[in-house]
Amino acid sequence: MSLYIVIRIRGTADVNPDVEKTLYLLRLRRRYAAALYHSSLPGIRGMLRKVEDWATYGEIDRDTLIKLLYTRGRIRGDKPLTDEWVASNLGLYGGIPELADKLLAGELHYHKLASKGVKPFFRLHPPRGGFKKTIKRHFRAGGELGYRGSAVNELVLRML
Repeated sequence: MSLYIVIRIRGTADVNPDVEKTLYLLRLRRRYAAALYHSSLPGIRGMLRKVEDWATYGEIDRDTLIKLLYTRGRIRGDKPLTDEWVASNLGLYGGIPELADKLLAGELHYHKLASKGVKPFFRLHPPRGGFKKTIKRHFRAGGELGYRGSAVNELVLRML
């Protein structure tokens, strides 16, 4: 079981209504929005296959996840996610590193923490240095879209 990070790369122009609905359900409502989902969720593979012409995804590692939570994690009121907030509201006294471990192990689902006040998505910057290839082709065909495996970690670090 792995934890996917899904990042929307392309904008809203000329989006098929079915794809737009799927992006909406994945909480990828604008460019450079990212969300975390487990590979074990029912239907997630089909949803990712449907949006792979508009987004990129892959398995996130522990170090990148911790850095993402520290820099881009938000709670209600657009306040940053902190170790103190995680300890007091989620009962994880190890802070954000413990939260990351539980997310990677599948004990917690990040999108289900919205009921506790955590924003279920991340707002990222465009990547530093720009995209290396065209954003209109799949990753395996020399572009930026679709499944990229663990190479997504390098992209996420450039977008923080």
